[in-house]
Amino acid sequence: MPANRAKQRLSSIQDAAEEYGVHHQTIRRYISAGRITGYRFGPRMIRVDLDELDALLRPLAAGGASQ
Repeated sequence: MPANRAKQRLSSIQDAAEEYGVHHQTIRRYISAGRITGYRFGPRMIRVDLDELDALLRPLAAGGASQ
């Protein structure tokens, strides 16, 4: 097994959506847009790497202004 796969935190789309407080369709849109990678196991099961979702998080500037 490649070293990078051993460190992945894979989760279902539904569980990832609940973890980050977003709708499951948001996670699917991120996959479709190429913002995160979807991993298919068999014909129906799709998993996402929670570390990729963590990487999308960015802090707000003081006062709420976006950068």
